Amino acid sequence: MSDVEVYGIRHHGPGSARALRAALEDFKPDAVLIEGPPEADPLVELAGDPEMVPPVALLAYSPGRAATGGDDRQAAFWPFAEFSPEWQAIRYALGAGITVRFCDLPAAHQLVPPDGEDAPDAKTPDAQRPGAEEPGAEGPGAQGPGTERPGTQGPGTEGPGTKRPGTQGPGTERPGTERPGAKEPGTERPGTQGPGTQEPGTEGPGAKEPGGEEGIRSDPLGWLAKAAGYDDAERWWDDVVEHRSEGPSPFSAIAEAMAELREQLGPEEGDAREEQREAHMRRTLRRALKDGYERVAVVCGAWHVPALLAKVPASRDDQVLRGLPKAKIAMTWVPWTHGRLAGRSGYGAGVRSPGWYHHLFTARDRPIERWLTAAARVLREEDLHVSSAHVIEAVRLAETLAAIRGRPLAGLDEVTEATRAVLCEGADLPVELIQRRLVVGERLGAVPERTPMVPLQRDLQAEQRRLRLKPSALDKEQDLDLRKPTDLERSRLLHRLRLLDVDWGAPAEGGRSKGTFRETWTLAWRPEFDVELIEASAWGTTVRGAATARAKALAAHAAALADLTSVAERCLLSDLGEALPTVMHALADRAAVDTDVAHLMAAMPALVRALRYGDVRGTSTGPLRTVVDGLVVRICVGLPPAVSGLDDDAARDYLGHIDDVHGALSLLGHEGHIERWRRTLENLIARPDNLHGLLEGRLTRLLLDAGRLHDVPARMARAVSIGAPPDRAAAWVEGFLSGGGLVLTHDEALLRLVDDWISDLPGDSFTDVLPLLRRTFGAYAAAERRSIGEQVRRLDNASTPRPTTDTLDAARAAPAAETALTILGWTP
Repeated sequence: MSDVEVYGIRHHGPGSARALRAALEDFKPDAVLIEGPPEADPLVELAGDPEMVPPVALLAYSPGRAATGGDDRQAAFWPFAEFSPEWQAIRYALGAGITVRFCDLPAAHQLVPPDGEDAPDAKTPDAQRPGAEEPGAEGPGAQGPGTERPGTQGPGTEGPGTKRPGTQGPGTERPGTERPGAKEPGTERPGTQGPGTQEPGTEGPGAKEPGGEEGIRSDPLGWLAKAAGYDDAERWWDDVVEHRSEGPSPFSAIAEAMAELREQLGPEEGDAREEQREAHMRRTLRRALKDGYERVAVVCGAWHVPALLAKVPASRDDQVLRGLPKAKIAMTWVPWTHGRLAGRSGYGAGVRSPGWYHHLFTARDRPIERWLTAAARVLREEDLHVSSAHVIEAVRLAETLAAIRGRPLAGLDEVTEATRAVLCEGADLPVELIQRRLVVGERLGAVPERTPMVPLQRDLQAEQRRLRLKPSALDKEQDLDLRKPTDLERSRLLHRLRLLDVDWGAPAEGGRSKGTFRETWTLAWRPEFDVELIEASAWGTTVRGAATARAKALAAHAAALADLTSVAERCLLSDLGEALPTVMHALADRAAVDTDVAHLMAAMPALVRALRYGDVRGTSTGPLRTVVDGLVVRICVGLPPAVSGLDDDAARDYLGHIDDVHGALSLLGHEGHIERWRRTLENLIARPDNLHGLLEGRLTRLLLDAGRLHDVPARMARAVSIGAPPDRAAAWVEGFLSGGGLVLTHDEALLRLVDDWISDLPGDSFTDVLPLLRRTFGAYAAAERRSIGEQVRRLDNASTPRPTTDTLDAARAAPAAETALTILGWTP
């Protein structure tokens, strides 16, 4: 006679995992059924590979949509940590050589919305893009394993919509149906989103009177915790399950409690997805018994236990599952991180403290002592003084707090309070450091080499090994010297990945330092990058080939000239010589017909950067220089009529364009272009009648810095004279000083002009120009503002000694001058 045991667990719970492993060893099943997508059955044996290191996740995606580059891409994750009960069940079954299967509703159905619901829209805003976080997504302790809906709380999924009840088990979150932080009845059932957890703004224990159906659905563990005298369901669940190290199995009590709660809830209506999931679990169980297995263990979320034990006719389940829509999907394993397991990441099944749970599961003896010792080590690595006596006192305090509160073991709250009081001496910043390093922790998993992957993923792995760039979940700063071949290849790889929207590396200061030969990147690997690589496989099978195809496509569909110049720059940075002719042809065509001077000026900086740094990278930039030469001439010819008679907003836009072009030409260093540009600026301020005050002031400053004007005090005096309208005078001053205020600290005549103008303004006029002045001076650094203030205080101080002649001791200045020349690279 067959024997079936159903174990109701909390996803990502160390106590549940330990108790489940012991229960399985005691029951000795010949088959184990686990809540998860059946399509993963052929991949489950990979979990026993020594190279498979949790945290990892099963990834389901639609290969047809990814291959066509469609906008309705969908994917779903089922994450597992070492302390996940499902993972321990898998490892037990593989180690014992017994059959292990997944029994949840197939992912092929879960990636399709139920009947009567709209399919996910195409591309969603950034807030719903893979891995995006949203305020309100964090709930204490969490929401259960693998309960991310594609397109919602899991990275790599897209699609807007609303969350519907009854879709909470592992991997059952429908594509595009929920955004992080969304709330629905029933989302916090044990085994779905975690015990007693709730998101901000949701109803907690006692929010509804007993017997209220909605209250049980929203937080069943909260009701059990309240019955036990707890005001915190998370703490209650930790005390009765997660912190237990010995004693009888908790699963019978959990099943009885869930049965009572569901009995109070009554028959559920309109919960189609959950009914389908539970029907498929029962069908899989019947099939296992029919296949001849006599001792079957079922591991599922605790909420589902009564449904699996219920006597439901097979015909009814067949009716529920008949005609469900399907999507073509593929599955694989991908690395995961503890950070993505955290509830604060927006993951619907997240836990508050994956690092703490991992510690509880792996530290079988003296967990509190070991944890506080690790916390002390973290602080010492930051040069904070923590002694062994601190650790001893912190352990005593944590255990005392646990005893006062009646807890079987000091929990995270107690050890955190002890850490703050003793190790950190009341300071919050060191506590935040421990929170980031230990409580959450950024552990990155690994998958075996033989795991199914698309060719693009394998090519990237080969490039990572060749260039010795190991992925890490922690932010890692990488300085690259482009004169070294290996660093140059690393830079090209990172730029190619950015072309494919795989932002493994984030460039600092626009991707390069102030020098020509250096770049600084911040590298951090995120699990959703695997989905983005799968999507990018539509462009090619290698990183270089895919980036080349993507660059050509971007050039073909660029909406503005500035977009094309950006693509050209990225091609040069990525060394995509095959794409550059196509991009340059499109760029030349667009530049030839675009008559908008603002567009031409917006395109200039990227082209000049490409010319400047393309030479350093050994990339041919001849066609690009031809385009730049033409743009400079057209800008200089078209700028005077373009800036005539502008209003305030348009003048401010052109101010930015003029600064950008001026900086770009200075970077390029072409004397002919620089001279043409300066003559254009001189012609503009020679006829200032139709020139906005903001632009006139800025052009005056640019020519002053270039040494082309010698009557600037006279020009400023005219601009701020009593006959000039106050708003135009203020605009002139704002434009003149927009490049920085150091000129006022070194030129007393200009400072006196500004000071006298402000002092002589009538009250009404002063009130009108004050916002402009505040905006101008507020943009300066504090040191500049302080220096200007000190200069103003000395203006009217007649007793202040002023040097009458310039006296320079050449002998004393010689060492300083020699050092400065050496730093600049000039031979003294």
